Amino acid sequence: MSDSRKRHEALLYHAKPKPGKIEVVPTKKYATQHDLALAYSPGVAEPCLEIAKDKNNAYKYTAKGNLVAVITDGSAVLGLGDIGPEASKPVMEGKGLLFKIFADIDVFDIEIDSKNVEHFISTVKAIAPTFGGINLEDIKAPEAFEIERRLKEELDIPVMHDDQHGTAIISAAALKNAIEITKKDITKVKMVINGAGAAAISCTRLYLELGAVRENIVMCDSKGVIRKDRDNLTSQKAEFATSLDLHTLEEAMQNADVFIGLSMGNVVTPEMLLSMGKKPIVFAMANPVPEIDYDLAIATRDDILMATGRSDHPNQVNNVLGFPFIFRGALDVRATKINEEMKMAAVHALADLAKKTVPEQVNIVYDEVSLAFGPEYIIPKPFDPRLIYEIPPAIAKAAMDSGVALEPITDWNKYREELMERSGSGSKEIRLLHNRAKSNLKRIVFAEADHLDVLKAAQRVHEEKIGIPILLGRREVILELKEEIGFTDDVPLYDPKTDEEEKRRDRYGEAYWRSRQRKGRTLSEAKKLMRERNYFGAMMVNEKEADALITGYSRPYPSVVRPILELIEKEKGVSKVAACNLMLTKQGPMFLADTTININPSAKDLVKIVQLTTNLTKMFGVKPNVAMLSFSNFGSSTHETSTKIKEAVTYMHRNFPDMVVDGEIQADFALNSEMLAKEFPFSKLNGKKVNVLIFPNLESANITYKLLKELEGAESIGPVILGLSKAVHVLQLGASVDEMVNMAALAAVDAQQKENMV
Repeated sequence: MSDSRKRHEALLYHAKPKPGKIEVVPTKKYATQHDLALAYSPGVAEPCLEIAKDKNNAYKYTAKGNLVAVITDGSAVLGLGDIGPEASKPVMEGKGLLFKIFADIDVFDIEIDSKNVEHFISTVKAIAPTFGGINLEDIKAPEAFEIERRLKEELDIPVMHDDQHGTAIISAAALKNAIEITKKDITKVKMVINGAGAAAISCTRLYLELGAVRENIVMCDSKGVIRKDRDNLTSQKAEFATSLDLHTLEEAMQNADVFIGLSMGNVVTPEMLLSMGKKPIVFAMANPVPEIDYDLAIATRDDILMATGRSDHPNQVNNVLGFPFIFRGALDVRATKINEEMKMAAVHALADLAKKTVPEQVNIVYDEVSLAFGPEYIIPKPFDPRLIYEIPPAIAKAAMDSGVALEPITDWNKYREELMERSGSGSKEIRLLHNRAKSNLKRIVFAEADHLDVLKAAQRVHEEKIGIPILLGRREVILELKEEIGFTDDVPLYDPKTDEEEKRRDRYGEAYWRSRQRKGRTLSEAKKLMRERNYFGAMMVNEKEADALITGYSRPYPSVVRPILELIEKEKGVSKVAACNLMLTKQGPMFLADTTININPSAKDLVKIVQLTTNLTKMFGVKPNVAMLSFSNFGSSTHETSTKIKEAVTYMHRNFPDMVVDGEIQADFALNSEMLAKEFPFSKLNGKKVNVLIFPNLESANITYKLLKELEGAESIGPVILGLSKAVHVLQLGASVDEMVNMAALAAVDAQQKENMV
């Protein structure tokens, strides 16, 4: 992707469809005058009076307890430097987005137009009653140290400067495990810290808490080794000045056991690595370019244990492993501060989590057979679903044990369940899907690439390395559109109607005819059909000249799906294909079937649809809990629609007793666990979060998923065709670019799965 296109895309993302990345959403009813009278005057006076009696009631009657301020002065924004408060706002909104999607914490971002430390502190103190916690962000050193110290002392809510402590906590957890794996003694390791900013100082202080010895640490800045005889050292740098006769980073690296990089890219050479001691631990955390390239470091020393800040290498030190979950735990016990005990609890909890058996969902996402604690897995992955219910309890407990928790937790099992229910949404499943697609690139045919939106989707798939697009359509139109949108890279392009493709059409036609010659097709008809892009594209997949196909953007679904079902064989053992839409709802992912293929399935068909759909959920690492929906509940109607569902459920209970499936059941009872437990305590769905909905007919399924999509804004992936032997999927007419990109990612993952089954 060209720099100009990246710039345009980034600006468009932040500007459309509405400016910014976060918004305020009401949490109470507001439809009637009665609702508004409770929300505002006169009803709002009652909680005001209660809070006036005791200000702690603000946590009971307002959103304070789940609201964090992300505050900056814009003086040290990412790698952009001092760009000012207004220019820092997109970054602060981004931080707010991460808080929400990973830990369900609401955020107001606040940009303060002042470089005066006292003014900044007084401003934050003045607005602090609004919030349950303060996240300081992108404030330059040394001011950041004083600001955080003062606010922690003078406020009674959690305050943390993530630039300092986030990296410190994550890297300390990684260092703890790296020390264990390499069988070193942390009290004896020689450590070089390259960088002396806020993050480096905080990291080093935490390493001391972990057991490192100050005399064994050498810190370097842009001028070289920070020595005691250097002039004009800040108090923070003086704290780690050495009396050793060392002057340069190269000298400091000799015989060192650990290198911690918090500086800039490519400052470490292979020669420096070779001069380190046995089994060196190297954390090259400069981003996006590490202090030494990962591949170069691995090639230089085969005994190295390495971490970076990048997601495309093992052992990513990523702040998102920390701050959302640290604040989650602190808020949930109403901690008055984030103290050293809580930070160290986060270190140990992250380190310990890396040693536990990794869920299959994580292995799937990172395309690993089995991630296990060792040199290439010393810290949990950012997509690990256990983070939300493993880290906050450790923080909460440390707050309680250290005496800073005002509302201690008494029922830890209930708390863990509540954490599991936290959304952590924000299209997490889409991120996982794209990640898996990128792990093993597949060739994806875009059958209607002469349509602008389809070509845009193909361009994104190519540029984001989700797959290798193959473009089908009118060549001259595609080339013109490519120029229009700046799609300059060469990718395979075929026009099935042109003379250039005659030999390929003949070859495809003969192969197709051989499979259909006893089903009414002549050879000439078969060859003629290959001029049609859907037949041509499907045969590319059949002939293993492509791995996947997506089509259907410009034509009605039935007219597209028929040739697909005619050309592509079913999977072995599958007698009935079906379709499922994955809906990304506020309650988490929901799999809805059958949304497009089986109009009025029989009881036997419903069993097959359940089996196919649960196979899809497992592709996403989701354990299926299946509700068979109807207008009736457990025999309350003898209508044939209810009866066939009852028959299907009876069959599955008898033949698949371990499967969590039940019905017939109305949708509200399936999705409301309290209602279900009260009225139908015998149901196999009790105590389970339903994530698969099987409908009695196509009409109800199709209507439901489209209503969810349009009225609730639920993102949809699909319809996904289930039961075919090849990764071929049909879009809904007029699908958006995002929907096509997501479908392409799913098609790629489907192709990976099918390849593994061969």
